[in-house]
Amino acid sequence: MLPNTGRLAGCTVFITGASRGIGKAIALKAAKDGANIVIAAKTAQPHPKLLGTIYTAAEEIEAVGGKALPCIVDVRDEQQISDAVQKAVKKFGGIDILVNNASAISLTNTLDTPTKRVDLMMNVNTRGTYLTSKACIPYLKKSKVAHILNISPPLNLNPVWFKEHCAYTIAKYGMSMYVLGMAEEFKGEIAVNALWPKTAIHTAAMEMLGGPGIESQCRKVDIIADAAYSIFQKPKSFTGNFVIDENILKAEGIQNFDIYAIKPGHPLQPDFFLDEYPEAVSKKMESTGAVPEFKEEKPQPQPKPRSGAVEKTFRIVKDSLSDDIVKATQAIYLFELSGEDGGTWFLDLKSKGGNVGYGEPSDQADVVMSMSTDDFVKMFSGKLKPTMAFMSGKLKIKGNMALAIKLEKLMNQMNARL
Repeated sequence: MLPNTGRLAGCTVFITGASRGIGKAIALKAAKDGANIVIAAKTAQPHPKLLGTIYTAAEEIEAVGGKALPCIVDVRDEQQISDAVQKAVKKFGGIDILVNNASAISLTNTLDTPTKRVDLMMNVNTRGTYLTSKACIPYLKKSKVAHILNISPPLNLNPVWFKEHCAYTIAKYGMSMYVLGMAEEFKGEIAVNALWPKTAIHTAAMEMLGGPGIESQCRKVDIIADAAYSIFQKPKSFTGNFVIDENILKAEGIQNFDIYAIKPGHPLQPDFFLDEYPEAVSKKMESTGAVPEFKEEKPQPQPKPRSGAVEKTFRIVKDSLSDDIVKATQAIYLFELSGEDGGTWFLDLKSKGGNVGYGEPSDQADVVMSMSTDDFVKMFSGKLKPTMAFMSGKLKIKGNMALAIKLEKLMNQMNARL
């Protein structure tokens, strides 16, 4: 872990989305120096599924030596942002650091992303970051520290990061584009940078996206907090950078990254928007049966069903079905499998008792999953996590993501038999 230096003592740090997760971790790290933390987040009342409110976060911050100002802020509301900024200036005398951490996510394709969800992502990620920055900049310009840090990715224009969740990618890249613009606009006055994790970080959001067991593939929020802390101590000339957490901590002398792992030694899930060179990504996509955007697509004949690992897997799945599983799931899954024993298969968890088979289901599928037969078998036998397959491009998903996540529970039940 990166040791505290005390340099942020007395500094005022305004953090959006700081009631839990990454935002709260950054707040606690700064608070250990004796910093003033403005907790600008929506959660004032306990959430039924997510732990933490602005008030419980304030208690934790003050317990480690910081001063806290909890403010109810929905970053879509310009007046709420303005009110929180004015309260911060009145209480602490100014603002030295802004962390734009609040974010909304939906890993759905164009046709399956409701307009309401598109608006939420654009308004929280892109517009909210802009409005909060705009409100804080007049005070940041007066600070000797003067940092804006957006929790957003490097701008990677590889089509692979757009094709499955275009709206989310654009909403996050909006945050990153502010780094380019504001770093130049306020050069010499305010340092403006982005920070992104190299691997998945264990947060409540990741639990919902990845399902049970995902934590073993994640690092703790501490690695982001340490990386942010390192950035805050750099001069205003350190600006316009897209920082990866592991890289900046290596520069700080950190060598043992197992200290940040939830399960040391376990393979880690790579995060979104980071890849090899385009040629390498192209080969990786082709090896899993996908066709990159920049390659000519060749039509593939529909393979005929045959006895093999896929048929065996579906047979075991069918033997394991029950009314309870159907009642708990209520979804129809269609699998488009490439490779030997591939073709179109379905898993019906809506009809009484459930059903599986080759070809199209009798009713429209709620979720369509495309992958190779080898990866399909690995996924159902527990050798390949669905989240890992999805984020690495081995698994393509169309339809209801929440129902796709439900399927992982069924897969876990299959593991012992496959």
